[in-house]
Amino acid sequence: MLQISLFKRVMIWLTVAVGLILAMPNAFYTTVERHNDAAQALEGGAAATPELAADQAGWPDFLPSSLVNLGLDLRGGAHLLAEVRVEDVYTDRLDAYWLEVRNTLRGERATVGTIRRQNAPLGELRIKLSNPAGMDRAVALVRGLATPVVSLSGAGSTDIEVSSSGDILIVTLSAAERAATDDRTMQQSLEIIRRRIDEVGTREPTIQRQGERRILIQVPGVGSAEEVKTLIGTTARLTFHPVVGRTSNANEAPGPRNVLLPSIDEPDTYYILEQTPVVTGEDLTDAQPAFDQNGFPSVNFRFNPSGARKFGIYTGENVGSPFAIVLDDEVISAPVIREAITGGSGQISGNFTVKQSTDLAVLLRAGALPAEMTFLEERTIGPELGQDSIDAGKIACIVAFVAVLVFMFLSYGTFGVFANIALILNVGLIFGLLSLIGATLTLPGIAGIVLTIGMAVDANVLVFERIREELKSAKGPARAIELGYEKALSAILDANITTFITAVILFAMGSGPVRGFSITLGLGILTSVFTAIFVTRVMIVMWFERKRPKTIEV
Repeated sequence: MLQISLFKRVMIWLTVAVGLILAMPNAFYTTVERHNDAAQALEGGAAATPELAADQAGWPDFLPSSLVNLGLDLRGGAHLLAEVRVEDVYTDRLDAYWLEVRNTLRGERATVGTIRRQNAPLGELRIKLSNPAGMDRAVALVRGLATPVVSLSGAGSTDIEVSSSGDILIVTLSAAERAATDDRTMQQSLEIIRRRIDEVGTREPTIQRQGERRILIQVPGVGSAEEVKTLIGTTARLTFHPVVGRTSNANEAPGPRNVLLPSIDEPDTYYILEQTPVVTGEDLTDAQPAFDQNGFPSVNFRFNPSGARKFGIYTGENVGSPFAIVLDDEVISAPVIREAITGGSGQISGNFTVKQSTDLAVLLRAGALPAEMTFLEERTIGPELGQDSIDAGKIACIVAFVAVLVFMFLSYGTFGVFANIALILNVGLIFGLLSLIGATLTLPGIAGIVLTIGMAVDANVLVFERIREELKSAKGPARAIELGYEKALSAILDANITTFITAVILFAMGSGPVRGFSITLGLGILTSVFTAIFVTRVMIVMWFERKRPKTIEV
């Protein structure tokens, strides 16, 4: 009849206990947050101070310390919407192809004659041949350099298209390659922004792609949007170029395939450099702040094996010549190569402060943004506004909670008390799951919890109403309770599965606030079904075994 095995009872209450223990740190949010920050600082090598030690000791280490992170609308912070100029990458891709094309055509000089790169529109590589009669041979050779596009949409396509116009050979990226490049550029930009923000220890930022070329950035807990722009708005593109000449004339023509860049340290000084770099920051594996031989702040860097090999070959072949270290189109320094640098490491010196050298090291470690970003929208949300949102959410939850508790008690008496206890446990389990997965709670997420509170008793209402129907059929209390749970189960599952599917679709198709709502709604459905089917049932069974009532009032 109405029985639940000891093993099932232990598992049900153990699950409830674990969920409540995981949720417990949120009841002491500020204390646990200070404990976590102090522990992270000490693990990162920060000097142990009495304040840090006190903060770390404020919460026992043997208890869980995972918290539900507060989103931008609850904590305050910065909101930015940026657009990535993906077209910038096309030029870099074709610059990389130029070296291969040049080496290939030089091997066929007898057929194609001498070659010279020409100025071209964005997204094109133009090469002039001194012997136009060899154009067909040149086109065939360059087409042989094409590689398949690595993407689902570009299957069967190659990355370049080769054509000719008179004595000019034209190389462009194919449509499939441009689409694949756009996608790679966006993914790389997302990852680099995430690395840069994570480097400074910001808690739970939201970094999402929106549309084809836009990125949404929300960083809780920072003072202003300008701080975030300073951190992620710099491309930090490091390159090493051969030096062609030096001048004080800012308007001097640098010549074909050369660029004129200013010096950071020397006023009114400009360097003429070869446009194609020898090595780029993409070959860097590490960058750390340091001090140079004179005690001034600097940055030590190290190349990967490929970059170290290219750098070693170039410096070995150009001993006695200057080369320029360029950061974001400004020459940091232009030292003379004294000997081959084969170790794969070096140092960037300049008029840096300690903070500037540290920030530069962060940017270089995170990598260079592949393309320039334009900020279309920026705003700062103050912590006072976030606190107002939290207070409003608390009031909404309390009002909904009390209203449901009163309704259930007045409608179902003792059974309503069981449902109310399960509802309280249900909210605790929701916060336990949110803490376990490290979810971020937003204002729409609070709305999802409020909705869950209203929906959580639906399953109990179905069960209790079914028990009432069974009692009218002159069945005993035990049999009526058992049949009530059995016959209401299908309706409970149908209603909650359809709502859960909706939550999954919202999570998959939505972004930002919509996802926050769907997460709390989905988790609330899982905990509601668990408490309704198992927790209330085990409470009713334990009460029934103790009281053994001849009749029951539902």
